[in-house]
Amino acid sequence: EQRIMIRSRGKEVSTPFVTPPLLNYPATLINYITLPPFSEKVVEAKVQPNNMTDVLFEPNPRLKNKALFTANALLNIENRTIKISIINATNRQQTLSEGTKLGIVTQVSSTIGVTMSSNYVTERIPEGKACKELIPEGKGANKSNKLNFNNMPTTKLHGKQYQCRECYQYFKTGNELFKHLRNKCYPEEIRQQINKLTEHISDDKQREQILKILWKYGKLFDIRRPSKIDIVLKNAIDTGTHRPVHTPPYRKSNKDQEILRKETEKLLKNGIIEHSTSPWSSPVVLVKKKDGTTRFCVDYRRLNQITTKDAFPLPRIDDIYDQLTKAAYFTKFDFKAGYFQVPLDKSDRPKTAFSTRDGHFQFKVLPQGLTNGPPTFQRIVNQILGPNRWKHVLAYIDDIIIYSQNFNEHLKHIEEVCSLLQEANFKLNVEKCEVARPEILFLGHVIKAGTIK
Repeated sequence: EQRIMIRSRGKEVSTPFVTPPLLNYPATLINYITLPPFSEKVVEAKVQPNNMTDVLFEPNPRLKNKALFTANALLNIENRTIKISIINATNRQQTLSEGTKLGIVTQVSSTIGVTMSSNYVTERIPEGKACKELIPEGKGANKSNKLNFNNMPTTKLHGKQYQCRECYQYFKTGNELFKHLRNKCYPEEIRQQINKLTEHISDDKQREQILKILWKYGKLFDIRRPSKIDIVLKNAIDTGTHRPVHTPPYRKSNKDQEILRKETEKLLKNGIIEHSTSPWSSPVVLVKKKDGTTRFCVDYRRLNQITTKDAFPLPRIDDIYDQLTKAAYFTKFDFKAGYFQVPLDKSDRPKTAFSTRDGHFQFKVLPQGLTNGPPTFQRIVNQILGPNRWKHVLAYIDDIIIYSQNFNEHLKHIEEVCSLLQEANFKLNVEKCEVARPEILFLGHVIKAGTIK
């Protein structure tokens, strides 16, 4: 506990040092607006404080329920007003009345542009103690409703064919290997989370069928060490012949400097960033979250202004909903820090550079906050899912949904998608995944056979 000593009349008095509370302020719409179908509009919102310049804007989640999308962004306040871009992703006209709460703003010490999700940056586990590949992978999905162990690469030793690559123990059958993984070699936390995904399934046989698929592709959920997919981005940050932009670092307190040092050390250790000699530089700041923790952030606004925009389309929301209404079973996958799993081409890395008092660094992966981040990620996921898209799986940036008309079909579709994602070396956030649900929340709407609410 930090305390302040005050001397008065020869006596010392100790009092706790209290950090002032983090204040959030609503951002409300100034004028009544009409949003045509599939349109984007920049609107003005009012904020109360008059002593803030740069703020972090966070959208009102209720807007997403109406398929109205805004982004987390760093915004400038001028005359107690901010400008926000809103997308109407539906096929109908929508209106918002004066005074509608669009979101909240939080003051930042300097600026913010991107959120660096530190919950993906974990400590490395010593070699030999962490599972590198728990189950041999088979390319190509299973063509039946039963799991196929024959497409797994095996090593024969005294008649035993299936080897756990965690402890190198051999097993006669794939089922024995699965039991071993479920009871021993996966960390307890991962075992519990995978089992939790199927707790809602009352039919024991169906639950076991789903679990076998999840265990077979359990590598998708093993996030003990960061990983990168096998696709390298090309020209993700096209700035043409523009000269490098350079913004000097902002002044920070010693406490914030220490936080920055620890964050950059984690990012370096996990291969997210590297040392740089780039002439480009964007400022780094720290923003306090509601829970008292800190976000490590980079402001890419100047870089975004000179970047050629990627016109790759995001799927239409109404087309997605049309597909989903025909299904009876749904599975939703969420990527674990998806952007950080996408390697950047070496020619683009210098443009992501930032500085701290400890050095100059650049990203080796796709950072959040880049103007071309969403279309770039959408293109990659579309490429991985291939011809399965619009048949039984869809993706909206980093949200994937698998849909089927019956349970047996759903088993097959889940395994096909898991096979594709694991082959690409993607990792999933098991805490945000849902499997084999008759009803599911996707893009702000509750979807159930034949209905969308």
